[in-house]
Amino acid sequence: MTRTYLSFVICGDLYAVNVTKVLEVLQKEHITKVPNAPAYIRGIINFRGDVVPVFETRTRFNLPQRLADDSYNIIVIDVSEGSDMFRLGAVVDKVKDVISIDDTDIKPVPPMSHEFNTDFLQGIYKLDDDFIMLLNVEKVFSGQELNEMKQSLETPESN
Repeated sequence: MTRTYLSFVICGDLYAVNVTKVLEVLQKEHITKVPNAPAYIRGIINFRGDVVPVFETRTRFNLPQRLADDSYNIIVIDVSEGSDMFRLGAVVDKVKDVISIDDTDIKPVPPMSHEFNTDFLQGIYKLDDDFIMLLNVEKVFSGQELNEMKQSLETPESN
């Protein structure tokens, strides 16, 4: 089966996510910082009237930090956790293309080491001389981490 993916760049490497998970791509949007949020959470944005947490892919994937004046895009995605749907933004360096990939062309992630968790990678696709890492957005965060994000972004009701 052929599926469509949105490809993007993080730290010079190519990644992609299934377009069925993508709601929108935003240009360098203002992100409001949230005190005491997990380190990988950049803050929140207003997306169509909803408060959406935004995570920094570089921090989450243990890559070098982004410089303050670097340009970036935010990919707004839906992640399902059981029967719950969770909307979040992913900060990436640059969005590239929408590409079609046949399932038979996706290679498994090679074993690395038992300390390195590759569960969030669905597989690897070779495009010309580049490798594209296909993300499984449902596994980038554990259910516990999604709940921690929700809790850290909830505001107590004013009296």
